[in-house]
Amino acid sequence: MIAESNSPVRGWRDRVFVTAGFLFLAVFVLFVLMLIVTDAFYIDKKAVVTVLTSSFIRNALWMTVWTSTVTVLISLVFAIPIGYTLSRFRFPGRVLADTIVDLPIVFPPLVAGLTLLVFFSQTAIGRWIQQDLGLEFVFQPKGIVLCQFVVSASFAIRAAKIAFDDVDQRNENVALTLGCTRWSSFWRVSLPLAAHGIIAGGILTWARAFGLFGPLMIFVGSFRGRTEVLSTTIFLEQSIGNLEVALAVAILMILVALIALTIIRMVGGKTQVKL
Repeated sequence: MIAESNSPVRGWRDRVFVTAGFLFLAVFVLFVLMLIVTDAFYIDKKAVVTVLTSSFIRNALWMTVWTSTVTVLISLVFAIPIGYTLSRFRFPGRVLADTIVDLPIVFPPLVAGLTLLVFFSQTAIGRWIQQDLGLEFVFQPKGIVLCQFVVSASFAIRAAKIAFDDVDQRNENVALTLGCTRWSSFWRVSLPLAAHGIIAGGILTWARAFGLFGPLMIFVGSFRGRTEVLSTTIFLEQSIGNLEVALAVAILMILVALIALTIIRMVGGKTQVKL
């Protein structure tokens, strides 16, 4: 037997088919691991010490972590009600709304940065927000959060919708017949049952925001100590010839992404497969 399976393997054709599947899997996994190992062997001890001791890299790490975390919290504030609405209600324009929710996932990330820059610098509403309300985003840390939110919030919304789709609506109906309001039914029944999927979507959103680069360079730049994050640190170090340091920072980001994806598989249950 080649591997444990939910369905039996019969005859040589089935064995060839299963073997081919594992072969493709092995080639892809080995290729990704080879790329990571190549980066790891290229860096030297000096680059590792620089990453571990440099204050600007610590600042970039802190900036990346706190902005990504705030982005996730804001994304979940939007994702839970939007995901529930798209999952439970049928209304005019629902298909269009559902499509627009997914739009930031498919368009090039640079478009988000350019669009935000044009909106806040060239439109009356954008200038009013920045100048009259005093909410400055362009080349500011708040702009990092806004940029991350625009690009990654769709992952949280989609995960929340899928999680609510997996909750049997009959449970809510039973709660309603027992005297619960729609809000009470949502809070006591639907949300707890969908929690794992929502958490998995939040972690995936965090990972997406953590590695964002292109939109940030356009919208907030990379000013050391103010708007620099790890992804832009890699660009800055590579641009001045410090390839070893850039790769060391890249390895750090890969480790963080690996931890995030592992947590998704631990807390997300079956929901994470659909993301």
